[in-house]
Amino acid sequence: MKKYILTSTLAALLTLGGFSAPALAGPEDVVVENAWSRASIGMNRPGAAYMTIRNTGDEPVTLIGLTTPLAMMPEIHETKTNAEGVSSMNPAGEIAIAPGESVALEPGGLHAMLMRLQELMTEGDTFPLTLLFEDGGEVTVEVPILGIAARGPED
Repeated sequence: MKKYILTSTLAALLTLGGFSAPALAGPEDVVVENAWSRASIGMNRPGAAYMTIRNTGDEPVTLIGLTTPLAMMPEIHETKTNAEGVSSMNPAGEIAIAPGESVALEPGGLHAMLMRLQELMTEGDTFPLTLLFEDGGEVTVEVPILGIAARGPED
């Protein structure tokens, strides 16, 4: 009898809020728009991909990485220019996207750096790029490869 009462009491406490699971933002909460990339100059130089990532959910999402069969080392990088006009690129780390907000991956700012290419990025082709989120969610987008001089998805 005591075992049953303790089990029932524990179950009631957990049900009434003594235990709360974290809210997870799933792939349905992330919208990727205007993805594009440029054709590569051979395979010795890295490629890059650009897009807008929008969080349509009620909880923040955190982008923690990328995967693609096209490159062995895909990472989100950020280009910064100092007061002397010198630009540098560094890994951006995790990127938090608040509910209702978006993050632009674009030339001259945050971008998907595709290092150690496994094949040539050829104009007219596409490749899959998977965005990895802190909660274990993934979103895969097909990225079109535009001409080498492209400046945006409309080129």
